[in-house]
Amino acid sequence: MTSVLPERRGGLATRPLREYYARVFAYLVCAATLAAGTFSGVLPEQHLWMVPYTLFYPHIVYFTAARFKRTQPELTSRVLLCLDALHTGAAIVLLQFSATPSLMFLLILFVSALITGGLRHFSLAALAAVAGLALCAPLVPLQFNLTTPPLMAVLSIVATMAYVCVAAYFVHEQGLRLAQARSEIKAEQEKAARLARNLAKYLSPQVWESIFHGKRHVRLETQRKKLSVFFSDIKGFTELSEELEAEALTDLLNNYLNDMAKIALKHGGTIDKFIGDAVMIFFGDPTTNGAKRDAVAAVSMAIAMRKHMKVLRQQWRSQGITKPMEIRMGVSTGYCTVGNFGADTRMDYTIIGRDVNLASRLESAANAGEILIAHETYSLVKDVIMCRDRGQISVKGFSKPVQIYEVVDFRRDLGATSSYMEHEMPGFSMYLDTNNIENFDKERVIKALQQAAQKLRDKVIY
Repeated sequence: MTSVLPERRGGLATRPLREYYARVFAYLVCAATLAAGTFSGVLPEQHLWMVPYTLFYPHIVYFTAARFKRTQPELTSRVLLCLDALHTGAAIVLLQFSATPSLMFLLILFVSALITGGLRHFSLAALAAVAGLALCAPLVPLQFNLTTPPLMAVLSIVATMAYVCVAAYFVHEQGLRLAQARSEIKAEQEKAARLARNLAKYLSPQVWESIFHGKRHVRLETQRKKLSVFFSDIKGFTELSEELEAEALTDLLNNYLNDMAKIALKHGGTIDKFIGDAVMIFFGDPTTNGAKRDAVAAVSMAIAMRKHMKVLRQQWRSQGITKPMEIRMGVSTGYCTVGNFGADTRMDYTIIGRDVNLASRLESAANAGEILIAHETYSLVKDVIMCRDRGQISVKGFSKPVQIYEVVDFRRDLGATSSYMEHEMPGFSMYLDTNNIENFDKERVIKALQQAAQKLRDKVIY
């Protein structure tokens, strides 16, 4: 009979030592009970040799099984549990099935089995105990004596209670340590999650999620994909940077990039990088909705950014920045190489290819407020977005002229059925999109327009 007492606080006992001390304690209970049985006449004196055997057995088996514990710990524990159960069955037979000590021995055995391995060890111990009864019964004349002398009964009960209490105490201690360990693990997980979220800000959310969920390996590898590539910058930003203080310029730029990033993520774009006031975004990786839908998403994002510039210009005017700033954009669609570039110790997830260069050149060729797209992009979006043919232009790095188109707007928003109206002039900027106004906001918008109109009528302008 044995048990595996949980580890003591502070790690003062390793698992093999815990098993050793537990087994010594259990066999000490058995030795005391056998000695009391001999003293009470239940156990014949010729079987008194069992007392020293039970005292020495735990020490012998500890040193014998030590080397097996290192290589096959689980198998060794099961074998030792079976031997303990065989001893339990033999002890019950030797004590002539005396009720009280027999029940105490079985209690120690089954408590030990449940602690070490749950129901599986419990079943194994029960079968081995029955085997011990069956093996020992033919060797000993059976004289069933269900009554137990008071001395042996009290000694076995007290010793067993002490064993169970000590085991329960250490199980409780282990439970507290496990709860503390779970709390520490949870705290470390939360810390790791915070760090991951902070590091994620240096990557596009789509790329970070694919790495975090194990869908992408962090190694130098690339692949060819059909992507829609977007470039933009602010026309007049260089001149503005010479007029504004560094702090004001930084705030203006960060607000602008923050708003552009939100629009990009809303349309499913992968933000490649920010270069000053320039933005590079691509569609089609890590996830894609097909080349056509990716191209439509890229151009739709560009239109949304151009419209949002009206709001930003109004904010900048309120800050005293009267110099008008316009965004210019270029979009191209084609096969690019996408993946991790760089060194094993420092990688950059980006894209290279002909259409990356073309999108950059189109952005440079665009006028203020213009969105220029290549022919491949136009062929994918022309049924959704109205474009104006701008003919062919010579582009640096390309041997032949490139056919380009200027994006006008969504076809649904043009003509008599247009869902929006916009107007901008010094002191006045309005952009109204009826498709994006909810019913519960309609009255508030009407009221705001009426108040603005009334205020303008009442104003005497010299």
